[in-house]
This record gives sequence, C-alpha cells and structure tokens, in this order.
Amino acid sequence: MFDTMTLTKVTGAVCGSLLVYLFISWAGESLYATAPVAHAGEEVAQAYSIETGEAAAGGETEAAEGPVFADVYAAADVAAGEKVFKKCAACHKVDGADSTGPHLNGVVGRARGGVAGFGYSDGMIAVTDPWTPEALEVFLANPKGVVAGTKMAFAGLPKVEDRANLIAYLATLP
Repeated sequence: MFDTMTLTKVTGAVCGSLLVYLFISWAGESLYATAPVAHAGEEVAQAYSIETGEAAAGGETEAAEGPVFADVYAAADVAAGEKVFKKCAACHKVDGADSTGPHLNGVVGRARGGVAGFGYSDGMIAVTDPWTPEALEVFLANPKGVVAGTKMAFAGLPKVEDRANLIAYLATLP
C-alpha cells in the first residue's frame, strides 16, 4: 500500500507546505510590522500623531490641582474597585489562571513580570521595580506611556479615584 515513493512524496509535500507557510508569515510580518523602526540611530514611528499642546499644559495643571494619590488611596473603596475591575476582566483573571494578560492575584507587591510562564513584553521585563500601589497608580493612568513596548492595549484609567479603588481591590486578592 505505502511504498517508499509515496512516503517520500508525502514528506516532501508536508515540508514544502511548512516552507510556504514560513515565507508567507515572514512576508506578512515585514509588511505589517508595528514596532518602531530605528533609522540612523534615531527611532522613527510608523504613524503620526497630532500635537495640540493641550495634553502637556492640561496634564501639569491637573496634577497640581488634583487630589494626591496617597490621600485617595487611604480612603479607597474596595467594592467600588471591584466594579472598576470589570474593565480589566476582559484580559485579566483573579482565579490564578492567565488569560490574554497575566492573572492579578497578589499583584500588589509582586515583581513586575513575575508570573511564571506568561509571555511578557520586553519593556515589562526590563522594569525591575515591584508593583507597589504608587507604581500601579502611575501605570494604570497611562500603560503605554510608562512601559514602552507593553502588550497592554488598555488606554488607562483617567480618574485617580478609580485607580485607587482598583488598587485597593487588587490588594485584597491573595
């Protein structure tokens, strides 16, 4: 039934198919690369952004006028933080299992990139500070601005109260 020639043809077809897949994958990654490109030692973005000047001016006045995180965190509401966590639940779990993002059990005080077996981005692995409430607050305000190259696509939580409540909730998880 199976002779040497048939077996050779099947093996050749499988190897050829894998080679075609490899070339298509390589071409797709080359065409649709989203990582920043370095040109002559200078990092060049693939897209453009429109600077309006409002973000820089508004951010400084907001930080000066807004409540201090330590005060808000001291009065944080764990139940409200559990409600805010619903925004995070699309990618993170609290049952000890990883999903799109790593599980958040015991995240407060844990080393960044500390969940064994989860594929963190290089930017997250490069940061060595632990997840203190203050570090989480800064990260949750603007994840991509704090850790360059993070895989986390979430835009952030603009309200300091939401961030404090969420961190208080995460601190209660074992």
